[in-house]
Amino acid sequence: MNHRPSSRRYGIERRSFLAYLATVSAIPYAALRAEGRINEKPKFSDNPFTLGVASGDPEPDGVVLWTRLAPKPLDGGGMDPEPVRVRWEIATDEQFKNLAKAGDALAMPQLGHSVHVEVDGLGSHRWYYYRFHAGNETSPIGRTRTAPAHDASPDLVRFAFTSCQHFESGYFNGYPHMQKEDLDLVVHLGDYIYEYGGIDNRPRKHIGKEVETLDEYRTRYAQYRLDETLQETHRLFPWLVTWDDHEFDNNCANLVSEEDGVSPEVFLQRRMDAYQAYYEFMPLRRRSFPQGPDMTLYRECRYGRLANFQVLDTRQYRTDQPNGDHQKPMEGKVFDPKATMLGRRQENWLMRNLLESESNWNVLAQQVMMAPLNRGEGEEKLYSMDQWPGYEVSRRRLLRFFHDRKISNPVVLTGDIHLNWVNDLQLDFEDPKSPIVGTEFVGTSMTSAGNGGNVIPEYERAAAQNDFVKFYNSNRGYVSCEITPETWTTFLRTTPYVDKPGAPVETKATFVVESGRPGAQKIAG
Repeated sequence: MNHRPSSRRYGIERRSFLAYLATVSAIPYAALRAEGRINEKPKFSDNPFTLGVASGDPEPDGVVLWTRLAPKPLDGGGMDPEPVRVRWEIATDEQFKNLAKAGDALAMPQLGHSVHVEVDGLGSHRWYYYRFHAGNETSPIGRTRTAPAHDASPDLVRFAFTSCQHFESGYFNGYPHMQKEDLDLVVHLGDYIYEYGGIDNRPRKHIGKEVETLDEYRTRYAQYRLDETLQETHRLFPWLVTWDDHEFDNNCANLVSEEDGVSPEVFLQRRMDAYQAYYEFMPLRRRSFPQGPDMTLYRECRYGRLANFQVLDTRQYRTDQPNGDHQKPMEGKVFDPKATMLGRRQENWLMRNLLESESNWNVLAQQVMMAPLNRGEGEEKLYSMDQWPGYEVSRRRLLRFFHDRKISNPVVLTGDIHLNWVNDLQLDFEDPKSPIVGTEFVGTSMTSAGNGGNVIPEYERAAAQNDFVKFYNSNRGYVSCEITPETWTTFLRTTPYVDKPGAPVETKATFVVESGRPGAQKIAG
């Protein structure tokens, strides 16, 4: 990994660079109107619903329904460049005898013939079934659930979270087991795809070279979504999604590429294509519609007075990783007061929402580890510059905010690192007596880094020498959580292998957080 260049390296002052951002072309959502012919009764060469259906961003009165018309999903989609009329239906029963809502939507060629329907007027915290019709074809029947009313106090909410599903590393063996759980929601914390080119002699192989263009990103998403276990999990539950870096480019940071020699123009064009493809394939609302190389993904999802999910974006707005990235001592630019992980606007939004939250559990669904994990050996203390400890002023400010403003039960959900960690978040990690102000659950990868279960000396050492670490595991899998007004219970589910399909599942460990008492307690058994 090379040190990143600044925008000055190309003779472009920051003011000019930001001006360039404003001029990059975007598709205003309001401008997506059909001009000319609309194909009302399309005829398809093959099944147009090869990529299935999905739902997401649940509200008390509605949800987003998604599909994409793609009879040839790995060959540009296989659709003519014209709008297509799609009929959608949502019902309280799987036989669609009791329709709750129905309507028409247009699958627009500008968005790869994807469809995003924002249904409202539904009942709160209820299961629904939905489907799409195009021509004489009908999609699979999806299942979704709305959120509780904002003033409701549900006794229980169950959800699972995962991240880092590298296609070439293996099979998504956690998803079939996730499907058997009684979940209200699935949360994906990023690295939904990987941008790397295909490599031989792996369990599976990416199509083509490293993806850089809109068509290449579309094909990569289609390849992932053709995985039956992933597609079926989308069909069964509403999803709440956010990205990390591989949806665009490894270890990107705001306007800065990982690699030397990448001009701002090339970087922003690629980011614009990556963001559009992400929107096209995810069940997202119009509020997240990309504007050129910018896309507002941070948002709130409330589950009544029980839980409030703050979905964060720790990639798009952060300053460049300090001290040349990698594992470094906590010094120098780590303590730059202007350095930021979230960006000023997102951080202010988060703090305001946390202050106004009336929910018992306040959940931060985000990407990189917040606990300051020392990975050094002996007297040498080393921390990841890509994670929150590389932005120590921002990290400490947020934890101080938890403490001083008495935020109710903060729980941080994290992906990225391909390992399970359970961490107590202390106000001052260098003081063993410092108060615990929150709890962090780090989910392992679905497949990334291969089978797992191996001994990694660096992390074995880190788990032993950081007192706030309550658990560490190197297996693949996902995390399942049950929230009640009194307790938060986390089940760390793991699969013993991913290099072939059909792995069993094991609950590697179970932890409980008691309301009003931050910090995780392991349950025996």
